[in-house]
Amino acid sequence: MSYHDYRRDDPPQGYQAGPQPPGPYSYEPPARRRPGDGASVVARVVVGLTCVVAVIFGLHVLFSFADANQGNGFVQFIYGLARVLVLGFGDVFTPDDAKIGLVLNYGLAALIYLAIGQFVAKMLRR
Repeated sequence: MSYHDYRRDDPPQGYQAGPQPPGPYSYEPPARRRPGDGASVVARVVVGLTCVVAVIFGLHVLFSFADANQGNGFVQFIYGLARVLVLGFGDVFTPDDAKIGLVLNYGLAALIYLAIGQFVAKMLRR
């Protein structure tokens, strides 16, 4: 039996939807920010930059522990950049062992950068 063989006065078969409200819907969902909004893009850039700074601090600590070649240009660049970006956190802790102090100070600086970056990004996304 095909679809056209049914008469209109036959009872409907299959799944029946409930009663439909009259007229078209006039509800529009509230506008929300799309991923391409300016604030979202700036927030992602802020988080990305703070992550790059944290990686630079990590490389500085790694190169110090591994006794990297001080004459290498990349190692010199990372050391110089880390010293500039540490912003006063380079001597917060002064233990007897210089390497422990390096880990503590640059680790603290990295954590502060990451926390401030996440906070700024969260405020931008609001």
